[in-house]
Amino acid sequence: MTTVGLAEGAVRESKERVTSALKNSGFLLPQKRITINLAPADVRKEGSAFDLPIAAGILAADGVIPCDPLHSLVLVGELSLDAELRHVKGILPITIAARDNGFGGIIVPACDADEAALVKGIAVYPANTLGEVADFLSGRLSIEAHSTVTAASILDGGLGDLDFSDVRGQAHVKRALEIAAAGGHNALMIGPPGSGKTMLARRIPGILPRMSLDEALETTKIHSVAGKLDSDTPLIAERPFRSPHHTISEVALIGGGNFPRPGEVSMAHNGVLFLDELPELGKKNIESLRQPLEDGCVSVARANYAVSFPASFMLVSAMNPCPCGYLTDPVHECSCSPAQIRRYLAKISGPILDRIDLHVEVPAVQYRDLASTGTDGESSESIRKRIDGTRDIQKKRYKSMKNCHANAHIGPRAIRTFCALDDKAEAVFKRSMDAFGFSARVYHRILKVARTIADLERSENIQASHISEAVQYRTLDRKLWMQ
Repeated sequence: MTTVGLAEGAVRESKERVTSALKNSGFLLPQKRITINLAPADVRKEGSAFDLPIAAGILAADGVIPCDPLHSLVLVGELSLDAELRHVKGILPITIAARDNGFGGIIVPACDADEAALVKGIAVYPANTLGEVADFLSGRLSIEAHSTVTAASILDGGLGDLDFSDVRGQAHVKRALEIAAAGGHNALMIGPPGSGKTMLARRIPGILPRMSLDEALETTKIHSVAGKLDSDTPLIAERPFRSPHHTISEVALIGGGNFPRPGEVSMAHNGVLFLDELPELGKKNIESLRQPLEDGCVSVARANYAVSFPASFMLVSAMNPCPCGYLTDPVHECSCSPAQIRRYLAKISGPILDRIDLHVEVPAVQYRDLASTGTDGESSESIRKRIDGTRDIQKKRYKSMKNCHANAHIGPRAIRTFCALDDKAEAVFKRSMDAFGFSARVYHRILKVARTIADLERSENIQASHISEAVQYRTLDRKLWMQ
C-alpha cells in the first residue's frame, strides 16, 4: 500500500490503521498493489481525518460497497486499530466547506456530531465504527441525520460567575473599562501589585455584548482547528478570554510553526486577549502585536505557502509603573533608580502605546473600600445593558461599512465623517495636542474614544467634555509618564 500526494507523518501512518481496521471489521484486504492518491498532489495533507475516506475508497474500489453514495457524501474520521471512529480536529470548518462545495451529507465520528450539526444545509450522519459506515453506504443500515440544540439556544447563556460587583473601589478604572468595552478599544492598566488589575480584566468578557451566531461559528472554527474545542462544547458561546503567561514564545503568541497553527491572538478572536506584566513579555513579542492590532488578522508566510488567521480582539494589558512596582504607591517606597525605570518603560515602544486607546492608572485599593459593608458595586449585567445600547448605535451608524461594527474599527475617512468637533471641542483638543505632543495615530485614537464616550451619553455630537475625558486616558503615555 503506497500513499502519494505530499502526505505528512500521520497520513502516511494511516495505512497501518486502515489495514488493521479493515481486518477487524471482517473485510478482506485486496491481495494486490494499492495506491492511495491524495489530490491535489502539491498541497500538504496532515492529520488523521483521512483514515475513514481511505478505508471507504479501498472498499469501493474492491466492489465491497457501491461507489455512487460517495459522490454526494464527505467522509471524515480517524480509525482505531479495532475500527472505531475517533475524534478529529476541525470538524466545523470541514462541514462548512462540504456544504459550500455542494455536498448533501457528511459522515463523522459520533463524538463530533454535535459540532458538525451546527452547520445548516447539510445532513450529518454520526457513526461509531467502520462497519457501520460500510453498512450505511451499502443500504443495509439506516442512520438518521443528527440533530442538536440550535446555536441560538446555546448563545442564550448566562454571564458567568465573574461580576464587576465583586470589585471594591476603582470607580474610575471601571468607567475606563466600560468605555473600552463599549467601543471595542484596547486598554492598558498601570498600577502597583495587588491593585486589582487582573481581577478587573477577567470581568471584561461579562460586559461585552453577546456573540452573534456568525461570531460564534467563526470563533469555534479557530478553536476546532487548533484542537482546543471540548467534546461537550460544540459551540463557543461566550467571548474568549485568553491570558498567556509572559514567558510565551512568539510562535505561540502570534501563530505559525512548520505546520502553521493559530496562536493566542487568534484564539482570542472576537474576545479579550489579556497580557499581564506587559514589559516582561519580551520586546520581540510585543512588537509582533502591531499587525494584528492594526489589521485584525495574522499572516504567516513560508517558502511554499502563506496562511492568514483572523485575530480581531480587544487587547487588555497590565503592567507595573516600575520594576519593583511601587513608583506610584503612596505607602510603599520605590527602590528603583531613574535609569531602571527608563529601561523598564522602554520595553514598550511608542508605536505599541499609540495602538492602545486607553492608558488607565490603577491605584492601590484603600482600606475603607475593602472593609466597606455597604452595597456591592454595579453589576456586570447592568453595565452590559448600557454597552449593548451603545453598540447598537454604532452598528446602525456603520451599517454601510464592511467589517466595521464599533468605533475602534473605523478608519480616517469615517473619523472625518462621524467625529466632527464643534469650535469649543476643537479648541480643547488643539490645546491638548500642543501641550502633550501626541502623534497622528494618537490623534485618531482620542477621537474614537471621544466618539464612544458621546455614544454612552447618547449624544449625537462630540462635546468638549468628551474630548477632555478621552485625553485623560492618554496621560500614561511614556512621554507624560517620564515627566
